[in-house]
Amino acid sequence: MTTHSPIEMVGFDADDTLWRSEDYFHAAQDEFERIVGRHVDLADARVLERLYAVEKGNIAVFGYGVKGMALSMVEAAVDITDGRIAARDLHRIVQIAKDMLRHPVELLPGVRDAVEAIAAEHPVVLITKGDLFHQEAKVRDSGLSDLFRRIEIVSEKDIDAYARLLEEFAVPADRFVMVGNSMRSDIVPILRLGGWGVHVPYHLTWAHENEADDVAGHPRLRQVADATGLPAAIGDIAASAAMATIVEA
Repeated sequence: MTTHSPIEMVGFDADDTLWRSEDYFHAAQDEFERIVGRHVDLADARVLERLYAVEKGNIAVFGYGVKGMALSMVEAAVDITDGRIAARDLHRIVQIAKDMLRHPVELLPGVRDAVEAIAAEHPVVLITKGDLFHQEAKVRDSGLSDLFRRIEIVSEKDIDAYARLLEEFAVPADRFVMVGNSMRSDIVPILRLGGWGVHVPYHLTWAHENEADDVAGHPRLRQVADATGLPAAIGDIAASAAMATIVEA
């Protein structure tokens, strides 16, 4: 492993960066809309809009993940139907969540090769948020856990959380790179701290993760189309960081 790089550590997000996740949430929302649609006029009910409002309001109570989504779906279904929803339909909503929790982990194309290549040059860590039990299971089943120096599952990914982790890692922000699909959770906080970010867009994004500052054109931000571009992006960042160090000296 290279020891002279100005980049001391690379962090990876998990859901929709290493493996598929949002696809299953979208499918669950579609099924939720069909279930609730048996009791209300979908044209007037704004079902998904009202579901998102309930989910967003419950984040501070339930946190992120499938279990919090399921509880919010039950609450929203009762509210939207004015309590008319049948018990069997509420049972189906719970079953949707169970199916998601049991779904096999599906790595995105090129992910293992990319993480292995980067791990050969830099220490890598995994930083993800959500339900502890479910995230631990996904990390275990992904087959990637052996590549990471540390695996951190946090309740929120914001500036305070990253600052705490960087202090624990003993890595200065300007020597740390975060890779992820969410501008709000993976990229913006690290840029604000003085670190580097590599954005890997995913074809689906939860509305909550779209609520982020616009950092387009930021000098410490790189963007790649998919995992195959990650090693080159990290190499480019390392070169830019080395040049910045020379200039400062």
